[in-house]
Amino acid sequence: MEFTAEMIAGFLGGEIVGDKNAKVHTVSSIEEGKAGSLSYLTNPKYESFLYTTGASIVLTDRTFTPSQPVAATLIKVDDAGACVLKLLEMYNAAKPRRKGISDRASVSSEAEVGDECYIGDFTVVEEGVHIGKGCQVYPQVYLGRGVTVGDNTVLYPGVKIYEGCVVGANCILHAGAVIGADGFGFMPNAQGGFDKIPQLGNVIIEDDVEIGANTCIDRAKTDSTIIRRGVKLDNLIQIGHNVQIGENTVSSAQTGIAGTSRVGRNCFLAGQVGIADHVVIGDRVKVGSKSGIDKAVPDDEVRMGYPALPGMQYHRSSAVFKRLPDLEKQVRELEKRLAELTKNQQI
Repeated sequence: MEFTAEMIAGFLGGEIVGDKNAKVHTVSSIEEGKAGSLSYLTNPKYESFLYTTGASIVLTDRTFTPSQPVAATLIKVDDAGACVLKLLEMYNAAKPRRKGISDRASVSSEAEVGDECYIGDFTVVEEGVHIGKGCQVYPQVYLGRGVTVGDNTVLYPGVKIYEGCVVGANCILHAGAVIGADGFGFMPNAQGGFDKIPQLGNVIIEDDVEIGANTCIDRAKTDSTIIRRGVKLDNLIQIGHNVQIGENTVSSAQTGIAGTSRVGRNCFLAGQVGIADHVVIGDRVKVGSKSGIDKAVPDDEVRMGYPALPGMQYHRSSAVFKRLPDLEKQVRELEKRLAELTKNQQI
């Protein structure tokens, strides 16, 4: 689809500086901008790229004044960041949606498929599955017996959802995500081996959740592993059995949460965070990357490091750690002097 500067400015309530007939058909970052693309300047650090970009149109804040001539047409708006999001959503919504069930898909006669759904090649939909209206189920997806998928949810290629699990409406599950595999539960036996503990629960994913590629969410031993409304999980995350993650919590890649832990609402977990089993984390907690948490964290706290410490304590400790070689040298010199003083006193 192609849009003119005049159309975009009208949609966003913006002011045009340049050619109102400039046309764009794609979106790019300002440093990679090419003819026919729309770019944006939301961070002053990137202003230098505005004067060299090949983009045809650039969104800026209304208060921005260029310090050099600009070849691109500018559209000035009240909040460039918010307007970029609006445009991306509009562009994404305008993309054609796939429809219809592939002849190469295996859909049980006992499954229910809603109106205007797409089911791709080599997808398997077993008996008792309920797929809501407007869903996009890409090739090679597996939906086990009794799975429920809510309206307008997108399952990208290779998603596997084991039997009895529930996925809400308006969710996005990226390629290779596995929902409902057995939790990691084993009991030592008298022979020195391990007996498997049956995992009889399921996974419940509420509405408006996005799950990254190759992320795994294990089914509960009993009851449910629960991912609450609005949660966003990045790629390559492991969620253990019986974990519960609160509404609108976000986690970056390679985080691991061990069984039966609880993470509150509106938390942010940076990349490679590790959370031990049976740990309770409060609401609005922020955890720095590569932190290891093995104790409860109250609401509104910040944790960093391994083992994780409160934010300011971590920074103070880090400052001392950097000086340890010098401090060791000073201690050795003091010990040497003390030994000499003691020796002299004895003489």
